[in-house]
Amino acid sequence: MTGVLIRLAQPDELPYVRQIEQASGEPFRDVGMPDIADSAPMPLEDLAGHEVWVAIGAEGVPVAFIAVGDVDGATHIHQVSVHPSHARQGIGAALIEHVTRPGRAVTLTTFRDVPWNQPYYERLGFRVVTEVSPGLAEIVRREASAGLDPASRVVMVLLPAQV
Repeated sequence: MTGVLIRLAQPDELPYVRQIEQASGEPFRDVGMPDIADSAPMPLEDLAGHEVWVAIGAEGVPVAFIAVGDVDGATHIHQVSVHPSHARQGIGAALIEHVTRPGRAVTLTTFRDVPWNQPYYERLGFRVVTEVSPGLAEIVRREASAGLDPASRVVMVLLPAQV
């Protein structure tokens, strides 16, 4: 990864974050998931409730972001998105590494069969969770109530390195 700076998002950058999320949904059309491509980005109020980090590109504006929060003592990735014009440059992995803290697990939910979802996270060291914590179970319930098929989803964890 070259040419980006990672820092906390400024309030006036949250509209860029929403644009990035929307643009990063477009590739879902190519895997038969137009409903995901057409879904609305995270509302500004929700974004403001998370810790949001941005990757600033050469143009001086965000090109990727990660929104995280605490869920059951782990850092939970609510959303990580890279604008397609900056994809495949290691920016998403750098954002994940940036929010990883010593001694603390990182969790997320994602699609099982989308190449840049479960298989990608597995390459980064995440593993499928078979028994979910109460907070993760609530996230899965909310996703299902928003129309995401639980059978297409997976909960994953990146465990802290053993010393």
